[in-house]
Amino acid sequence: MGSVLNQYSFILIAAALAMVAGLVLLSRNPKWTDYLAFGVILGGLVTAWFVMHPRQTPLMDDAKMVRDMIGAGEPVLLEFQSPY
Repeated sequence: MGSVLNQYSFILIAAALAMVAGLVLLSRNPKWTDYLAFGVILGGLVTAWFVMHPRQTPLMDDAKMVRDMIGAGEPVLLEFQSPY
């Protein structure tokens, strides 16, 4: 459960805030601008999901190979890099 909260905490918090925004915007006699504002909020949430969700990278196969090499008993030099 902890790994789910770490990977998806932004999306869970944003979804909770979107629900609160929906309750506030659409609770009392909503106008078309309220629906538009709520649509923009949901569109931003969906866009954030597509941009930020974890995805498989080509380096995942290298990570499996390194994991197997570490257990083989020979010295392994690890170099950590970040694309950011």
